[in-house]
Amino acid sequence: MKEFSTRLIHWYETNGRKDLPWQKRKTPYRVWVSEIMLQQTQVSTAIPYFEKFIKEIPDVKSLSEASLDLVLSLWSGLGYYARARNLHKSAKIINLEHGGKIPGTRDELIALPGIGRSTAGAILALGFNKKAPILDGNVKRVLARHFKIEGKLETSSKRKELWQISEDLLPDNKIEVYTQAIMDLGATVCIKSNPACNLCPLNQDCLALKEDLVTVLPSKTKPKSKPTKKVVWLLPQGPSGEVLLEKRKPKGIWGGLWAFIEAEKKNELELELSRRFKTDCLNIKKLSKVKHSFSHYNLEAIPYLAKLESNKKYKNSVWVDYKNVESLGLPAPIKKTINQLTKP
Repeated sequence: MKEFSTRLIHWYETNGRKDLPWQKRKTPYRVWVSEIMLQQTQVSTAIPYFEKFIKEIPDVKSLSEASLDLVLSLWSGLGYYARARNLHKSAKIINLEHGGKIPGTRDELIALPGIGRSTAGAILALGFNKKAPILDGNVKRVLARHFKIEGKLETSSKRKELWQISEDLLPDNKIEVYTQAIMDLGATVCIKSNPACNLCPLNQDCLALKEDLVTVLPSKTKPKSKPTKKVVWLLPQGPSGEVLLEKRKPKGIWGGLWAFIEAEKKNELELELSRRFKTDCLNIKKLSKVKHSFSHYNLEAIPYLAKLESNKKYKNSVWVDYKNVESLGLPAPIKKTINQLTKP
């Protein structure tokens, strides 16, 4: 077990990633924000969002005092917006219950919204240099191949086995370096397809490599076919070109973000148009269909632009200039649709 961590640490000194933005001026806060962003998101995608977020909201205090709209606007386009809402909630709890300092124990971290065991371990190891195991997707893949762990990794027995191995492998020293090293190995060498086994510092003891099982481990689960949800959107447009957006309910898809009036069928939108805007409507124009994929379903939306004579105020709604919507938290498909309006 000791040889495993020793080789990884030595490999990292020459080959590991050391220039990621959250590794510079490292603090528990920066580690926390980066780890939340990296849930379900590639490093290359997360980098510009992290830099923008940290520039605007540099510490726990400023995050706890920031409006949810600001947090969501900085997260806009990154997806999985519950992460941003939980980050915001957690900052308020940290400010109130922990004196504005990110707690340094696993139990305290897991008690915060949006932090599970692996994220807590990463914060402790990378932010505090404390001995704590992690088990993200990259680490699971490294362990499954190296120790030839067959079967579905998401079963409770396999998870328990993987956590135990992850804990047993922890070195007594350089825990921060080791943790980053095993994450980097999974992200750059022991990758899903075409892993670079010849470059792996652990290859001489890898059971999957010895038994020619690298391409089949970890065991792959057949992806389920996703249903398609079809909706229609109403885009009321005021006399000066401004567009009406509504704030969605706090829970559910795009919770707390600004979006268009939504219905399942066009006639429902027409009723809503008649009820809310009465005779203000001048004409309706169908825009290009918008497609978007979520983790559990696909979305197909047909937007309808309704030009109005006036721009009355409505509860939980805001009129915005479509050329200046960056200050709002907008889902990517909503931004995509608004961009259609800028085309001649």
